[in-house]
Amino acid sequence: MSLHRTELGDSGSRVVFCHGLFGQGKNWTQAGRALSADHRVLLLDMPNHGRSPWTDTFDYLELADLVAAELGDEPVALVGHSMGGKIAMCVALRHPGLVERLAVVDVAPVAYESGREFVGYIETMRAMDRAVLERREQAEEALREPVPNPVVRSFLLQNLRRTDDGWHWQVNLDLLGEHMSELVGWPGDRLGDATYDGPVLWVGGARSDYISDEHAVEMDRRFPRNRRVLIKGAGHWVHSEQPEVFLEVMRRFLA
Repeated sequence: MSLHRTELGDSGSRVVFCHGLFGQGKNWTQAGRALSADHRVLLLDMPNHGRSPWTDTFDYLELADLVAAELGDEPVALVGHSMGGKIAMCVALRHPGLVERLAVVDVAPVAYESGREFVGYIETMRAMDRAVLERREQAEEALREPVPNPVVRSFLLQNLRRTDDGWHWQVNLDLLGEHMSELVGWPGDRLGDATYDGPVLWVGGARSDYISDEHAVEMDRRFPRNRRVLIKGAGHWVHSEQPEVFLEVMRRFLA
């Protein structure tokens, strides 16, 4: 299985981005283009998202191996947000020789209690009657009431694609909905005592609760050379909400 990829830049060290749930590699375009002046940047569509193939199950270790297969032999700086952050952490723990350094954006190596919010988005997207859509604006209107936040609504609608036989969701809604417990979980037991000794940067949103003091023990155990940065004015989607600050943080980490 080959993942859909977008490559930017032609010189410098390699930086690879992994997006979060409902995302696509192109969500990193702004940061990727900015960094491509000094780095070779790779934006990947995660399995079951964007233009990448779908899988039969949701398993972080299997997804990490699929991403690892895209990296080649030259160690990379690996950046992952949310779901992509967990995939990136698993890549570093399972294939440490492929990861020169790791940046994890607003997620911890832990299982979270609930994915109820995400399940609600999936149910809303599946319930949309795509057969009656003639224009993308109609989809926007259909989601306006169940998804009142315009930023989230626009983000979800990036997954809606029109082909010759109508409108389709690019994201594998059925699989993700059925495996939400695995998606918000963490395969700690299956990772055994694996650790990653390279430099690790945690970038959290100050208004997000995805990273807390109670997660520090596991963060330090798995990734002993880590440091943490909280970005003010940002929630879970740090790189979208504070792009300039995020980019400056990344430039310093990659220098």
